[in-house]
Order: sequence, then C-alpha cells, then structure tokens
Amino acid sequence: MTITIYHNPACGTSRNTLSLIRNSGVEPEVIEYLKTPPDKATLQALMSSMGINPRALLREKGTPYDELGLADPKWTGDQLVDFMLAHPILINRPVVVTPLGTRLCRPSEVVLDILPNPQKGAFAKEDGEKVIDDKGNRV
Repeated sequence: MTITIYHNPACGTSRNTLSLIRNSGVEPEVIEYLKTPPDKATLQALMSSMGINPRALLREKGTPYDELGLADPKWTGDQLVDFMLAHPILINRPVVVTPLGTRLCRPSEVVLDILPNPQKGAFAKEDGEKVIDDKGNRV
C-alpha cells in the first residue's frame, strides 16, 4: 500500500498529518514539494482526484498571493496552476494520496477519512489537542 504526502516540514498541519499517517502503521512516501514541486500534469491530476479547482488549492498566508494579485477573478484555472508551479509555496498543504482517495488535509484530521489502516494508539497534535484516544479511536 502506498500513501504519499506532499509535505512542508515547516508547517504544523503538515507535520501533524504526517504523524497521523505514521500512527496508522504506514511509512508514507514524503514529497517535500517546496524542494521537489509536482509538474503540471501531476498538480492537475491531484486537483482532479480531489474534485477541486486551482483556486481551492491556493494558499494565501505566507505567500506572494497578494503581491501577484491572485484574488482577482481574471485569472483562469490554468494561469493559477502556472503561478503555483512558478511559486510552489502557493500550493496549500498537505495533500495526501491513499488508495481510498486524495485530500487536502486541513485540518490534519481530514487524513483519517482516507487512511486504510486504523490508528495504532493515542495521538495529540503538536498544540496538545487530543485527536485519537488510547484505543485508537477518534476523539
């Protein structure tokens, strides 16, 4: 079974999502997308698999979103994809691909809906919020 996470290690939500995947007993393929961005076909396939358009995958905070004027509705989906390819920080994260589907995992608990294996034990987010109890059940 292959699980892939498009990960930014500087992002708490991404780190929590990665930890939840590992708590299910799986070591995923980790793609640090800022170092190794997806190509256009891969990015489009991920969005298609999630059933979202490019605007739904755009990240605003901590990116050149405002500087580039990306809120303007004049930009086509294809143009927004080109911006994400030119500035990978614009790609919201983490995106996780499993045999059960592909999701933008914000908040991190969204990943639980697409993990094939149950959680192996308790889990709390970095901020201390308990997500999984001692029996591996969602809180």
